[in-house]
Amino acid sequence: MKKILSVLLTVSVLSLGIAACQKKPAEAVASSTITAVFGSEPNTIDPALNSAVDSAIYLEHLFEGLYKYEDNGSGIGKAVPGLAASAPRKVINDDGTVTYTYTLRAGLKWSDGKPLVAQDIVYSWRRLVDPATAADYSYMITMVKNADEIMAGEKDKSELGIAALDEGTVEITLTYDCPFFDEIACFPATFPVRQDVIESAGEQWTFRPSTYISNGPYRLKEWVHNSHLTVEKNPNYYESVTGPDAIRFALMDDDNALLAGFRNGELDYIQTPPVDEIQGLLNSGELKVVPYLGTYYVSFNTQKAPFNDARVRKAFNLAIDRNYIVTQITRSGQKPASGFVPSGIADAAGAGSDFRQIGGDYYSLADADYQKNVAEAKQLLADAGYPDGAGFPVVEYIYNTNDAHRAVAEALQNMWKTSLGVNVTLSNQDWAVFLDTRKIGNFQIARDGWIGDYNDPMNFLEMYLTGGGNNNSQYANPAFDALIKQAQSTAVAEERMKLMHQAEDILVGQDAAVGPIYFYTQSYMINPKITGMYYTPLGYFFFKNVKIAS
Repeated sequence: MKKILSVLLTVSVLSLGIAACQKKPAEAVASSTITAVFGSEPNTIDPALNSAVDSAIYLEHLFEGLYKYEDNGSGIGKAVPGLAASAPRKVINDDGTVTYTYTLRAGLKWSDGKPLVAQDIVYSWRRLVDPATAADYSYMITMVKNADEIMAGEKDKSELGIAALDEGTVEITLTYDCPFFDEIACFPATFPVRQDVIESAGEQWTFRPSTYISNGPYRLKEWVHNSHLTVEKNPNYYESVTGPDAIRFALMDDDNALLAGFRNGELDYIQTPPVDEIQGLLNSGELKVVPYLGTYYVSFNTQKAPFNDARVRKAFNLAIDRNYIVTQITRSGQKPASGFVPSGIADAAGAGSDFRQIGGDYYSLADADYQKNVAEAKQLLADAGYPDGAGFPVVEYIYNTNDAHRAVAEALQNMWKTSLGVNVTLSNQDWAVFLDTRKIGNFQIARDGWIGDYNDPMNFLEMYLTGGGNNNSQYANPAFDALIKQAQSTAVAEERMKLMHQAEDILVGQDAAVGPIYFYTQSYMINPKITGMYYTPLGYFFFKNVKIAS
């Protein structure tokens, strides 16, 4: 998921009860509830409409796609067959397309007990690309035959390359043999949803347990808006769920309150504690850091003055002291970003190769070169008509409620003032308001972040296609679009990577549509009594197998 934005997670064990504590651990787990905090009130929990990591984690517990993530034995999720009984049968056709045929598990059911059949998956994928749905993530299945034409309004959604051969068989035709399609089949936007429920309840279908019909290991029990969202074990899931009976997703985003809750025993798992506490927690070993495929950056609105001028965007980009931000503010092992696609994503050579390393740096990260970067930035701003910032309008930077984001925002504000002589005001917005403001382009500069939805550079680049649902910069460049479309249409690894490097050269090097700041890491604190949680470097955390010692 976006997959977009830094994530707050907190897991808390609620009271097991005196009687439960007297039972053996397996029985204590059976009566347990886990409380998890991923953020404040979600913008949506509709699989097709969601584009935030917090809601994606809810969806990974409530729904399941053709594939799912399971623990690989080391606490990291691996894509394996989910609704599909096994890996698909693959046929390369004479016209170059590739057909994947999935046989579904026998006896699949929705959370209300009704049968889940192949046609449900077909409906859901057609709904995803239907322009009427207006899904930000419609492009996630652009490799499916006719998807692009349907999204462009040139073909009907019924022509999407997916069909139900019978109730237990799904056939999907791709325009090329997509190397990361297993991860696409794990992605929330591709999860099945119920046609009859959505057509009956309309946009309100996600608000009530009676209409929020899902198919994952858990089902919705209660949603008290701005308070909590609670899920319980789904009795109609096809296999036994060994984790807690319920997960209570508390909706909050105050770092100090989260750490206080952890300290007083109310919360057993938290992420991103207050900035001034991080170093001490790292030193004590309480705060753990794991890999995370994502980039924290600023989006410039390329369609609004003064950021419709690439020279202005480049100046603001060069004036960012990335080393200062990661060493003095975030302090959790983040790496200064020298490009948009983060480190850790393989290049054409596969495992061991690195797209970022091969692509190189778009600006120097050496401390000794920062003043050179500033000098170049000042010259660019002068060339744009604003020598030493003279005549530059006051501009606004928007971010969402979080102490860590505020600290970065204040640092950027100071850097741009000190280095460029420009005034930037800060606007702290509630989460849902912030997402809407950024999505519709009602800003000049915005905090942004992207966590990989699958391990391929395409996921970081294709969202900047003209008109893309997650193209927050409102960026448009036909040359960039052409390179991405070429890369999307070939399965030849070397050719794909070459095209994507060229595309990043335009997006970051030439047009500076975004200002990368750092590459994420994932930090967390966990009570040692909680075991069995696993995660993926894509930002998903799974609690369905969690055990709690009494």
